[in-house]
Amino acid sequence: MKIPKRLRPLYEDGLIDEIVCQLQSGKEAQVYMVRCGPHVRCAKIYKEANKRSFKQAAQYQEGRTGRNSRRARAMQKRTKFGQKETEEAWLSAEVDALYQLAAAGVRVPEPFGFVDGVLLMELVTDGEGNAAPRLSEVPFTPELAVEYHNRLIREVVRMLCAGLVHGDLSEFNVLIDDEGPVIIDLPQAVNAASNNSAYKMLERDINNMRIYFGNYAPELLATAYAKEIWSHYEVGNLCPDTELTGRFKESTVAADVDGVMKVIDAAIEEEYDRRQRIKDALEDE
Repeated sequence: MKIPKRLRPLYEDGLIDEIVCQLQSGKEAQVYMVRCGPHVRCAKIYKEANKRSFKQAAQYQEGRTGRNSRRARAMQKRTKFGQKETEEAWLSAEVDALYQLAAAGVRVPEPFGFVDGVLLMELVTDGEGNAAPRLSEVPFTPELAVEYHNRLIREVVRMLCAGLVHGDLSEFNVLIDDEGPVIIDLPQAVNAASNNSAYKMLERDINNMRIYFGNYAPELLATAYAKEIWSHYEVGNLCPDTELTGRFKESTVAADVDGVMKVIDAAIEEEYDRRQRIKDALEDE
């Protein structure tokens, strides 16, 4: 097979010995099966920003920072340098997430390196050594659907305990190997603590799984795992083995809006006083 332009440097440096075939061409990247010595792996080539069709990128990038304060400010101001830093942060996000999640025990492909916008990682295979099918390609009985739904909910919990939300989880971003589900495609993974949309993304991820498996096991459609999981996370008692029921009772206590506004007003007044003191001090010098 002809060597793609973006893979040629890795081929010339001996990191890749052979391009076997193309596995996928998606909205964010192209994926190739490659041979590295005795091993068969994946090479994921990320598309440039102007060629990606992934929507709402800014929403996913919230909470990602540069390697220092200067870079972070440039990213916020979207200067030319800042846009370059933002692109680098996007490209390295999946690599960082894979290492972080693998360390937390989440079933994700093992990463082997990231070179010039190309991620080398484990090729997830089925029991016969072929590229593993996507979740969308596997038939389920009602019983197996419930089992796999529960297993993926547990993976989502492990991810959240590690501080991350997938952000685009669906039946197309899960592979099935001979041991079960493996979660893939993580460049849009967000930090649960610093992204204001983290809960909405978590809810969408979980609802995608609920609806998909609910086609085989309708009783899953009545579950409310997203709210239950997030309620544990918010109070700091979520752990990988937290017992879940799939049920959640909404609070009937009205929010204390007046109390919140008083706190905000007090903070504004305190900040005004602080700035006035600084101004007065400068005028006295």
